[in-house]
Amino acid sequence: MPGNNTHPLVSVIIPTFNRGWILKEAIDSVLAQDFKHFELIIVDDGSTDNTRQVLEPYSDRLAIIRQQNAGVSSARNRGIASARGQFVAFLDSDDLWLPQKLSRQVSFFESNPDALICQTEEIWVRNGVRVNPKNRHKKESGTIFKRSLALCLVSPSAVMVRRSLFDKVGGFDETLPACEDYDLWLRVSYRYPIHLIETPLIVKRGGHPDQLSLSAGLDRFRIYSLKKLLDNENLSASQYDAAADMLVAKCSIYAAGCLKRGKLSEAAYYKKIAQTYGKRTVVKEN
Repeated sequence: MPGNNTHPLVSVIIPTFNRGWILKEAIDSVLAQDFKHFELIIVDDGSTDNTRQVLEPYSDRLAIIRQQNAGVSSARNRGIASARGQFVAFLDSDDLWLPQKLSRQVSFFESNPDALICQTEEIWVRNGVRVNPKNRHKKESGTIFKRSLALCLVSPSAVMVRRSLFDKVGGFDETLPACEDYDLWLRVSYRYPIHLIETPLIVKRGGHPDQLSLSAGLDRFRIYSLKKLLDNENLSASQYDAAADMLVAKCSIYAAGCLKRGKLSEAAYYKKIAQTYGKRTVVKEN
């Protein structure tokens, strides 16, 4: 919990659901930070495993919010609503932070007062083995909106944001069971640069069977996000064109997959979206 110093308070939010088997390691990596002026908020999204027992020894060092299972977006939003810090940082319960993660990001913001969001580089571990990300996953600093349309280039566990950012762009979309991070970072990146600290300061662990990112058919959630972005956000003409082109491409591929599986009505739905946005006339100005 926060100490007394002149640094800004950082609210650290860990959403968790039935991750008692790995949650302790995530918590310990936060408590081991060399930056101590933080509050740690655990949002237990209706766990039915031993999560309550895992959290008991930490009761004096963190805040616990419990809710009925409503998904990771709801859990993160509950944490944001309870956050008291000027800055907010997320940690997924299966990931780890290296000890300088918070201090390096706070230092970045103190040196860049106009910045609203930054992330760090990361180390990938799959089933206990370190792996190298592919070129398409390469992170960049600055205006990353168009590259982010194909796939998510921002990791929640690597991010720190000014709390005020959520007042500008909103929170995580609670209707999305997956790709909620892709959805939020698109809403951020078309407006603002997303800065990168090129030092790996998180360990992103994957390969376990309960990972949402392993689910099939995730592009249908990206399609939903792209359509929502095009219909509701004030994109420039070039941003609109890039997003619409990506929407058409993803819909065409997804519709073809539906046809192969005999899902004719679903295929027709995505084909119609592709046709609609493929015939667009953009009247916006840059």
